[in-house]
Amino acid sequence: VLIYGESGTGKELYANTIHNESQRKDEAFIAVNCAAFQGDLLESELFGYEGGAFTGAKAEGKMGLFEAASNGTIFLDEISEMNLDLQAKLLRTLQENTIRKVGSVKELSIDVRVIAATNKNLEDLVEKGLFRQDLFYRISVFPLTIPPLRERKEDIIPLVDHFLSKYK
Repeated sequence: VLIYGESGTGKELYANTIHNESQRKDEAFIAVNCAAFQGDLLESELFGYEGGAFTGAKAEGKMGLFEAASNGTIFLDEISEMNLDLQAKLLRTLQENTIRKVGSVKELSIDVRVIAATNKNLEDLVEKGLFRQDLFYRISVFPLTIPPLRERKEDIIPLVDHFLSKYK
């Protein structure tokens, strides 16, 4: 699932709802903001690393978020901010259902549902060479666009009622 929507439209809420209505609802739901990590840090967060794989790495290594989400769902928010090298590694993960930790030579099998989201037009980024076309086609099997609240005026009163009753 690829969720499109402006910042603040509730993309993560929709992703969480998709997870909670699925057969994986009793398993992990892990949300990752891809824009929040600099450089190679996102790779080690997503895939984990072996002990001593890089300067500052924990001696015992670290489990990545894909491994932690196994049998559940991983939500990749702002996937458009992922660099091209990491996009290639993500594509391999989606195709092979395996991960390779940073500094490892072993592949680990995983079973993870991936939901991605962005506030950018990925097709435009593909044309500009900023997003991999093969990854775009892999993640956009079921695209979902969430319109902003200004285009859903009928939702304003129910939302006001909900928040008034919640915070009275």
